[in-house]
Amino acid sequence: MQKYTFEEIIEKEGQLVYSSVGTSMLPLIRQGRDLIVIEKPKGRLGKYDIPLYKRAGGQYVLHRVVKVLPEGYIICGDNLWAKERVADSQIIGVLTAIVRGGRELPIDSPRFKLYSRVWVALYPLRVLYFKARGLGGRIKRKLCKAQDQA
Repeated sequence: MQKYTFEEIIEKEGQLVYSSVGTSMLPLIRQGRDLIVIEKPKGRLGKYDIPLYKRAGGQYVLHRVVKVLPEGYIICGDNLWAKERVADSQIIGVLTAIVRGGRELPIDSPRFKLYSRVWVALYPLRVLYFKARGLGGRIKRKLCKAQDQA
């Protein structure tokens, strides 16, 4: 059986439908539950779009555009706080729909647009949450280590 790259599938079929792997786009996209529909972008992307791009190491990633730059984009997963700079040349496709429970949820719906804007606006709170969670984990490990040594 011949394997095709995501780029080849989008070029040949016009779209790519597959099950997402990972948790970086939670709560929007749920691994093992949702199918995502990716199509070739029609021009440059805008803020809030969710492109599929390929990192230099060959890894495919699906994250949200949080800022449009003249030469590319600043992108971040909905369940992450670290941002990444991505060039136009790395973009393979853009999310156009999510299929959940057999129903197609179009990305251009008013409900989805509202979710996108609110989620990006909450970014500073997500950063605080992730940093607090990390600090809590470090404190817990130190307490456990101190108990083990006692």
